[in-house]
Amino acid sequence: MFRSTSLRGVTTSPTTIESALATGYRHIDTAAAYGNERQVGEALRSLGLARSEVFLETKIWISDYGYEQTLHGFGKSARKLGVDQIDLLLLLHQALPSQFEKTLQAYRALETLLAGGTVPAIGVSSFMVEYLTGLLERATVVPAVNQIEVHPYFSQPKVRAFAAERGILTQA
Repeated sequence: MFRSTSLRGVTTSPTTIESALATGYRHIDTAAAYGNERQVGEALRSLGLARSEVFLETKIWISDYGYEQTLHGFGKSARKLGVDQIDLLLLLHQALPSQFEKTLQAYRALETLLAGGTVPAIGVSSFMVEYLTGLLERATVVPAVNQIEVHPYFSQPKVRAFAAERGILTQA
């Protein structure tokens, strides 16, 4: 059975992550801002799992938005995780509305990483229709994923429909 875990806001030890992986979790959702990428990497190495057995997803923090900064942010995350490839690289939890150009530059860096084969998929996080529209008007690659908050009390039908019409998967 394939299991997924988000390490959002969780202070984790390698032992906690090892336990999740040992019980069958194979999708790890982390982020530079969560402060636990190093622990995720340690757990993966400790268990000796083949890199192909675990789907790794991480996010770039807003301080690393901009083209060069995002490339550098990817490098920091990859080093902390101890991997050459990250399966899904997302922008952080939101667009940066006050400096949307930096958001667009960050996304261009993701497109560069995708074209170079360093990441097989790129996406965004917490992009509402307005920011998805702005991104799609200028992006070369449609994001594979938009990670947003979705649950029975907050289903976000407009954002999900907009994304679905454009081939963007919603990840809750």
